[in-house]
Amino acid sequence: MTESTIEQTQSTTKSVLAEQPIMQVNNLAVSFDNGSGPRIQAVDGVRMTVYPRQTLAVVGESGCGKSVTSMSSMQLIPRPPGRFDRGEILYRLEDGTVVNLIELSEAEMRKIRGNEIAMIFQEPMTSLNPVYTVGDQIIEAITLHQDVTTKEAMQIAIDAMDAVGIPDPEGRIKAYPHQFSGGMRQRVMIAMALACQPRLLLADEPTTALDVTIQAQILELIKDLKSTRDMAVMLITHDLGVVAENADVVCVMYAGRVVEFANVYDLYANPMHPYTRGLLASIPTVYTKLDRLTTITEIVDNPEEFKKLPGADQGITPWWPWKDAPSDLCKRDEPAGDYVLRKVAKDHWVGVWRTQAVKNDESSPPELAFRVADQESATD
Repeated sequence: MTESTIEQTQSTTKSVLAEQPIMQVNNLAVSFDNGSGPRIQAVDGVRMTVYPRQTLAVVGESGCGKSVTSMSSMQLIPRPPGRFDRGEILYRLEDGTVVNLIELSEAEMRKIRGNEIAMIFQEPMTSLNPVYTVGDQIIEAITLHQDVTTKEAMQIAIDAMDAVGIPDPEGRIKAYPHQFSGGMRQRVMIAMALACQPRLLLADEPTTALDVTIQAQILELIKDLKSTRDMAVMLITHDLGVVAENADVVCVMYAGRVVEFANVYDLYANPMHPYTRGLLASIPTVYTKLDRLTTITEIVDNPEEFKKLPGADQGITPWWPWKDAPSDLCKRDEPAGDYVLRKVAKDHWVGVWRTQAVKNDESSPPELAFRVADQESATD
C-alpha cells in the first residue's frame, strides 16, 4: 500500500467517524442520598448526543441537571451520596471502539479522563491548587497521560499556555494561581484541559464571573481550538446569548429531563416547548421597549402555550412537571414512564407526556450531526 493510499484511507476513516456520535447519553438517571428522606433525582432519563467538531450547548436554570450530566461522563459524581440509577454514556474511542463510561473501572477511567475527555470547571480559583505553580499543575496532567520526559512536558505546557493567549508563557509557567487575574486563571484551566489534545471538551460555564470582554475572548478561543483540533465541545451555560453565538445544537433541560433538542437556528426561530419559549421571551432586547420582562411562569402557566406543539390536536402534549398530567396518560410501569423524548419535526425533539397518542413510542438519543461551520462553508 502506497503512502498516498494510506493517507486517503485514514482521511476516509476520519470522515466516517466524524459523522458518528463521539458521545451519546441514553436514559441516564442519577440520584443523591437525602439523609432520612427520599433520594433526590438530579437527572431522570436524559438523552443527548454530541458529534466531532460540534458544539452542543446544554442550557437550563440552576439545578436542572446540566453539570451532573457532564460530571457523570467523567465519573466525577461522588458515590456515595450519588448513584447511577440507570442508563449509559457511550463514548467512541479514536479507533471506533464504543465504551460505556459509567461502567469503566477507576483505572480504565483514568486513561480517558483528561486524555480523551477534558473538563473546564466553573470556578478556576477553586479548581487550581493555590500551593502549586500553574506549570506544575499542567505538567502533572501531561505526564499522567503522555509518555514524555519532564523537559518535554514542560515544553508542551508552555505551548499550551501560549495557545490560549497567556503572554510570556516561559516566565509565567512558574507563577502561582493568585498571581493571575480571573480571565488568565480561566485560560490556565483551558490550557490544562487541552494539553493532552482531548477529543471532547466539557466546558461547565467557562465564563462565570468574567467580564464581558474576557467572556468573548474565552469563547472565541474555545471555538478556534475546536476547529483547529477537530474537537467536540459540550458547553454548559444558561446564557442564551452565548448559546446563539457559539452553539451548533442546543439541548434544553428542566427538572433532570430534556425538554427540547434542536439545531441552534431551529431552536431560536421555532421553539416548540413552552419552557423554551419562556426562556427566550425573558431575554431583554434593544429593539422593543418594555416596562417589565416576560417571566417563564407567565408562559408555562398559560394552557394555550401547550397547544402550539405539532400534533397537539391529536393529544401530543409537552411534558411539564408542575402541570397536571393529561387525562389520557398511558404511564408505563418503569422509571420516567410518563415521559417520551419525541421527534416532532425534522431534526427537532421535544419531551412530551406519554399520552394515548404516543403510548408505544420509544425514547432514543437524538442524533443531529449539524454544524454551523459546515452550513456557512456550503453557502460561500
